[in-house]
Amino acid sequence: MGGIIWLASYPKSGNTWTRTFIHNLLTNPDKPANINELDTFTMGDASAPSYEKVAGKPLSEISGKELSTLTPKVHRAYAMSRPDSVFVKTHSSFGSVYGTPLITMEYTAGAIYIIRNPLDVVISLSDHFGLDLEGGIDLLNNPKGIAGAPADKMGARGGQIEQILGSWSGHVTSWLPFSRQHFHLMRYEDMLDKPEETFRNMGRFLGLNPPEERLNKAIEFSSFKTVKKQEEEKGFFEQSPKTDSFFRVGKAGQWKDVLSDKQVDRIVDCHRETMKQFDYLPK
Repeated sequence: MGGIIWLASYPKSGNTWTRTFIHNLLTNPDKPANINELDTFTMGDASAPSYEKVAGKPLSEISGKELSTLTPKVHRAYAMSRPDSVFVKTHSSFGSVYGTPLITMEYTAGAIYIIRNPLDVVISLSDHFGLDLEGGIDLLNNPKGIAGAPADKMGARGGQIEQILGSWSGHVTSWLPFSRQHFHLMRYEDMLDKPEETFRNMGRFLGLNPPEERLNKAIEFSSFKTVKKQEEEKGFFEQSPKTDSFFRVGKAGQWKDVLSDKQVDRIVDCHRETMKQFDYLPK
């Protein structure tokens, strides 16, 4: 058992991009890895079947409180599933629910955290969850936010366990105290602007030093253009039923053309300190 390496982020911040890169880097395929096979290499901690397997009964028979007590057992099963470390995607904040930690440190080897400007996040977030922009900002600013619905209890929704998010800044700051030695943070904007440097640094965190050719191939095979084409041709199993596509634009700064001044102010007023820390405050 090597332990879990968490791929953590607030929703719509580049988690799937990171998973796709890791998949292509480690498998080194001759053509881009199938985006509908990502879960064969990286797991998701919101998987309803994983909870049902551990509980021995369907999700419909599991209460929210009982669900939380199953979390460390599910994480143990993930860690035990591979002789080496296993990558697990999560949108959970680094907190607890019903007294049970959302991230079980006993089975954790490390974490990669992906952060993105909340002014851009809210546009993709709203589209993904079928919300208007005001509803997306409400979720982004909600200290009790849950993936899929702004509520304050854990439950089940469409084959996925609802994930406790908190607000955007609360989510980010919850992960920052993670041990520096076992924690790596990446900005979505750096993944766009300087991919070779950014992904190479992530590889080094994982103890990898891939040849330049292999690194660049993984970057190309996980690029927005590549995965968008795959989704158009084959669909994508993680696409929300509330939107036409999972991969929307893949750019930074779109908020300048989409958000009103009032909407920008709502987000900045709620997250100013964290936005300042990561250079996201509007100039």
